[in-house]
Amino acid sequence: MQLKTDRLLIRKLVPDDWKFMQKIAADFRKSKYAIYDMPLPTGDAEITALTTQLAETQLFYAVLLHDIMIGYICFHEDNGKYDLGYCFHSDYQGKGYAFESCRAMLDYMANERNIKVFTAGTALNNEPSCKLLKRLGFTLQKTERLSFQKDLNGNDIIFEGGIFRKQEGDPPASTPSKE
Repeated sequence: MQLKTDRLLIRKLVPDDWKFMQKIAADFRKSKYAIYDMPLPTGDAEITALTTQLAETQLFYAVLLHDIMIGYICFHEDNGKYDLGYCFHSDYQGKGYAFESCRAMLDYMANERNIKVFTAGTALNNEPSCKLLKRLGFTLQKTERLSFQKDLNGNDIIFEGGIFRKQEGDPPASTPSKE
């Protein structure tokens, strides 16, 4: 499976993508939003094993710009609903790449795999992610208190997470704005 957009190539993640995944994981750990997600490993052996495992799921996709993997898109299936996930290297954020590639993947999953319902979760404090989901046609359904990491004292870092939903027949995703 390969999808081409105006600027990007989207293909299934393969084990050889581990070095790109390592760079994306290390970059994400520096983000102020990293506390709202499960940390990916950055050691060679750990990220190699994880990339191989993720590639085997057939639901992880590499997003490439000129042969450079700039991010990934993933889906987690849960009772016929597909939960969208994504992560893009900070050098490529704010340029419309996440919107362009996620929109293409949502269209592909809806048309080629006949998926009717998509969900996504993100911290409400992660304004760029919330904005992206809304532009893709997702609507906030509910919130929940979550924790994926601990602070330096060993206490849970608790945050408000949003559960978003998009169903076939909902209004179409917006067109990209000039950023």
